[in-house]
Amino acid sequence: MSAKNQLEASLTIPNLITLVRILLTPLFIALLLQGNYRKAFLVFILAVVTDVADGLTARMWQQKSPLGTFLDPLADKLLLSSAYLTLGVFRLVPPWLVVVVFSRDLVLALGVLLLKIFDYPVIIKPSLAGKITAALQMATVLLALLGTFTAVPRPMLQAFFWAAGLLTAGSGIHYVYLGLKLANQKQTPQGPGDPLG
Repeated sequence: MSAKNQLEASLTIPNLITLVRILLTPLFIALLLQGNYRKAFLVFILAVVTDVADGLTARMWQQKSPLGTFLDPLADKLLLSSAYLTLGVFRLVPPWLVVVVFSRDLVLALGVLLLKIFDYPVIIKPSLAGKITAALQMATVLLALLGTFTAVPRPMLQAFFWAAGLLTAGSGIHYVYLGLKLANQKQTPQGPGDPLG
């Protein structure tokens, strides 16, 4: 297959929707930096909608692709990391939560890199814990933004901060466990019935 045909095959509707989310990220950050929290809130909601839409369309229309398995988590990381960093600078989320979010993503990125370097089979597929974590992180960003232009009870915000922080840390530990398990399985001699053999 030529490079042109490969590109056309990769430009599925779910991937195009994911690209929209990537393009929305700088707009979202620009609005935050300008203090346009209402508009930033609406743009973030649109980004969340694209996150749901690309997954649904990929499943409904059988358009899952290798590019999509790479682009979708990348788009999520760009959006959420940028959001937490900017909100942390403006003290709309606590600094410790920003550190937790970035630490988890850094550990995961380093883990994937190490597995690639040592030629371990790496399949980029978020776990259920990872999906729930991303959803809670997004909900926390929305609630923090909502609190800039309407009354949000402080205890509710704090509850979301702690829930997001704990689940983020927990899912990070879970991914590390899966990575170590994968590494251990490859080092163990494989029998004929082993799935990795």
